[in-house]
Amino acid sequence: MAQLTDDELAMIAIILDEEEANETKKKRKYLATGDSLKTISFSYRLGHSTVYKIVTETCKIITENLMNEMLPKPTVEMWKHIANDFYTIWNFPNCLGAIDGKHITIQAPPNSGSLYFNYKKTFSIVLLALVDAHYNFIAVDVGAYGKNSDGGIFANSNLGRALQRDSLSIPGNAALPGTHTLAPHVIIGDEAFPLKTYLMRPYPGQGLDVSKRIFNYR
Repeated sequence: MAQLTDDELAMIAIILDEEEANETKKKRKYLATGDSLKTISFSYRLGHSTVYKIVTETCKIITENLMNEMLPKPTVEMWKHIANDFYTIWNFPNCLGAIDGKHITIQAPPNSGSLYFNYKKTFSIVLLALVDAHYNFIAVDVGAYGKNSDGGIFANSNLGRALQRDSLSIPGNAALPGTHTLAPHVIIGDEAFPLKTYLMRPYPGQGLDVSKRIFNYR
């Protein structure tokens, strides 16, 4: 879990309008350090269910108050700014983000069978994330079963459906740098994702010819 900065923690404290400093510490410790609920429960001599309730309520309030600020729905201008950063930093034109899935290891829930069992032979849920050229989240989907592929999770996610419906204010085709050739704006992913007009992936498999290997290297 990424650590929160002092400014972010101060903003959270203002939003929560907490009256008890000790309870504030419990909430901040979990979000800032990533300590387990069990560890925090032991540190403050509180029941596990009490700590769980505090953290759950805090996360809900943070989501309700900060979601639109921290993960706003991108506008055309935001997409263009992201594409410009990808070209400037990574020399990749017309790119709106990079997407991939991350398996978060969990203890298998009771009676869940193989739903959470993944190809790494562990139990997990999947964090699917779209990031900009600076690795900042643009959109996330959390909680899919570990057995599912990245491509399947993407197709059934709100992000995937919105891209399929063309309802995310994606900019129109733009000329590639130094040419008059128009090309669509795309997000990029690995071979686990399907090839779409809005999603570019590498050529799959082994034994590729030189041109395909060069394309994949790029």
